[in-house]
Amino acid sequence: MSAYLEKTVKDTALSLSNPTVSELVNALVKDKGLKFKDAAKTVYVLWKRGELELAETNPPVKLASYVFHLENLWFWALTALVSFTFSAVFLFDASPLLYVRYALGGVFILFLPGATLIAALYPRASELDELERFALSIGLSLAVVPLVGLILNYTPWGITLAPIMISLAFFSEAMGIAAFVRKFSYFKLANTKE
Repeated sequence: MSAYLEKTVKDTALSLSNPTVSELVNALVKDKGLKFKDAAKTVYVLWKRGELELAETNPPVKLASYVFHLENLWFWALTALVSFTFSAVFLFDASPLLYVRYALGGVFILFLPGATLIAALYPRASELDELERFALSIGLSLAVVPLVGLILNYTPWGITLAPIMISLAFFSEAMGIAAFVRKFSYFKLANTKE
């Protein structure tokens, strides 16, 4: 990708003042005579590098409409993982799928509680690197799971499989919902028109 092409895209973006992707690419094709493929690729690369800021066409303004936004794929993946792990632990007792139960249980215990807590505490991707998130997720999981076990020890249900699964699933989903709400507040602030 040439420096001239990058400069052309940046200059056009500045002249349009916070354009959408389609507005910017159409302006580059019509006004500057660029090929659609080159314009779209350059816009994407510059946006990915953080050198170009683009507006969303119709950003959701309410929490209910934000639920099905593409940015929330992580939340639906979390819910699916919790549900599948919950099912696997209780359904895959003595079958060849027992190793699936072990793998999902390991992720469920050693990573998921900490990852959702980190997502709730630091909802923006720019606040922590991926390696920091991963390390803190494992460390916080190793701190949260024993605390959940300690609390369960003083309940009538005790420390058995069902109460542990239910409480960790509840904790992970609650932290996921908290992260979802906090991400929405930042999303709303970023997409508010001045």
